[in-house]
Amino acid sequence: MAAITASISKGCFVFKPSIKKKKRTLDAEDYFINGSDDCENGKQRFLLCQELWEDMKSETESVQDDLNKKVLDSLLEFARKSTSSFMSREEDWASHMRASEIPVAALVLGVNLTDHNMTFQSLSDRLQNSVTPFVVSVQAKECAAVKYLLQKVLQRLTGVSVDKDEEETSTDLPPNSAHCSLRSLCDWYKTVCKNSSGSSPGEKRSSSEMEFSANPPIIVIFRDLEAFSPRVLHAFILICSQYTQQLPLLFIFGIATSLSTVQRMLAHSVTSLLCIKLFQFSSCTKHLATVIDKLVLTPKFPFKPSGKVLQVLVGLFLYHDFSVHNFIKGLQLSLLEHFHDQPLSVLCCKKQEAVVRAQQLNHQEVENIRQLPSFMRFVEQQEPQEQVELLTSDEHVKEVCQKLLKGLHRYHKNFFPILRCLHVLTSSLPKYPLGKQIRELHVTCLEKDVWETEDYESAMQLLKILAKDELLTVLQNCVETLKSGKTKELRDALKHLQDLKDRLQQLDAFTDPSALGGHGEGRENDCFSENGLQKKTDLFQLQKTLLQMKECRKTKKRSPFELLRNETIEYIDSLVKMHLTRPESQPLYEVCYCTSSGTLRHHLNATPRTSIQTALAHPYYYLQNEALRSETGAISSAAPDICIVYKLHLECGRLINLYDWLEAYCMVVTAADGEDSDPSEKGKFDEIRRACFIRAVSELEFLGFIKSTKQKTDHVARLTWGGC
Repeated sequence: MAAITASISKGCFVFKPSIKKKKRTLDAEDYFINGSDDCENGKQRFLLCQELWEDMKSETESVQDDLNKKVLDSLLEFARKSTSSFMSREEDWASHMRASEIPVAALVLGVNLTDHNMTFQSLSDRLQNSVTPFVVSVQAKECAAVKYLLQKVLQRLTGVSVDKDEEETSTDLPPNSAHCSLRSLCDWYKTVCKNSSGSSPGEKRSSSEMEFSANPPIIVIFRDLEAFSPRVLHAFILICSQYTQQLPLLFIFGIATSLSTVQRMLAHSVTSLLCIKLFQFSSCTKHLATVIDKLVLTPKFPFKPSGKVLQVLVGLFLYHDFSVHNFIKGLQLSLLEHFHDQPLSVLCCKKQEAVVRAQQLNHQEVENIRQLPSFMRFVEQQEPQEQVELLTSDEHVKEVCQKLLKGLHRYHKNFFPILRCLHVLTSSLPKYPLGKQIRELHVTCLEKDVWETEDYESAMQLLKILAKDELLTVLQNCVETLKSGKTKELRDALKHLQDLKDRLQQLDAFTDPSALGGHGEGRENDCFSENGLQKKTDLFQLQKTLLQMKECRKTKKRSPFELLRNETIEYIDSLVKMHLTRPESQPLYEVCYCTSSGTLRHHLNATPRTSIQTALAHPYYYLQNEALRSETGAISSAAPDICIVYKLHLECGRLINLYDWLEAYCMVVTAADGEDSDPSEKGKFDEIRRACFIRAVSELEFLGFIKSTKQKTDHVARLTWGGC
């Protein structure tokens, strides 16, 4: 028994099942704080970044909704009227002619093609919510022929795949075009409308359905009209014109340039079947100006891009894609970059929250503040005892930091209204010395003290010769701008400018600037006549007379208007010098300003040519092959053929002899194979090497580095310079 028990005890084992830990999926916060020394600080910065971006995103959406709201409302009203005209069915000749026409809304959207998808999506949603549920959007790449266009329209309306039907033909169509039947669409439309109107009284309907008429129109949106084949559009319009009595059709043309595009693409016999109404959307540059005004030129959001960052984003907009959507994405990237790289961005929030966070700073964060260049400059300006306190006492630094953050928020509240006033004053001056757009003036103020520039001096000189009505107009605009100011400095400035404007308006007729200008001119003429030039004079007499005229102008008594005008311009100049200082002059400006323009340019500004040149000149960094390592300027014999040919072409001039190029290539490849070149075999190349050379040269031509030339048939022309 003992033996049995022993054998059983030896054979019994307890197996504990291994519990596999479920791998947690990393989220955006994990990636954000990855590599951060202080995880708690990183989490706070991530939450702040998200909260700030949500506020900016909601502001952007409201701007986009308000920008084209008037145009979209007019378009919706046009769609409703087209439906009502279809339902009226009057018997007079004019109504019959209108019923045979297809209403068309031509949307001139501008050249920012990358933003058109969002525009059409928003338009489709609004049409489906308030006008009709039957909205179809088509693109040129989907409709190479009219049969495909008809199939797309029918399929997206009915939700059923449509086959070709060849039983119905038309003599008006080109013989090679397929003609799909729309009878099934008419039957389907009648059935849907009948079921909708025949619903029981107790049946509940959605609010959007209640707004639809008894015969809601079928709307077809052509997103990119210029890309469509004129032949396809011609055939489609002719087919649809035969069903205007059975179907309430409405076309929407998305046009990037102008309405003349429709006249260019379609013949008069086709456009006569359309009733076109033009809808002009706001330009992309105007949209950009509105976005910058709401997101950047405001103290509402504590985050601010530096001058170079703003130049990078605007430059990408103007010279690449004209996409406001991409500009906003770039601004979002700069926000993310700032909060990720700057540990003190935890203070980049609203004033009350920033003050509370400043009280809770730990020792490491206080040390980070002490290392800021702006704070170091601030410390150097203090008294010796204060410097000791700032460098040794963390609590004292926290107290000072709270005051500096309040001062930074006050600086922004004063900065932007005065910036708008200066723009109002100078935007109408000849040649726009400080820029036509306010963003140009803003960048100047961010990078330097604007009053120290020559453009500012010339602007002030031009302002000092403004007429009375012009000066009153710009002063009134400045007063309207400053009315929204909430600081004591802006209220005082508003009061002073209002007083100056009232004094200008109170000048009576005897002090009219034109009248006094005439008296002054008379005195100047008297001065000139007394010391006038003789008919024959020498250079000394001319210089003497000109100096006397200059002194006469200086001693001329100024009119009350001129004195008041100079006083007004000098006061505005004092406001500029007081409130439009560079952000770098403000302590702790690094908390709010993103300065990583190089990183943004690296991520957003694609440079494919530079990348290709780097890959061809340094293939090791891409292929990670130790055999490809070579000294700077040397040609590795183990490199790919195209790399060898590329490096050899860098040593040539504008024209490259193909035979010499081939000979040099074969010498490099021969050295790689360890073969000795035989002088007697010079000029004889292996067919495989010659084929590899020809292929490499063809690839360089495809990449745009060389091209064939008519000057010499055995030469090619080099196209790029300054390569790696």
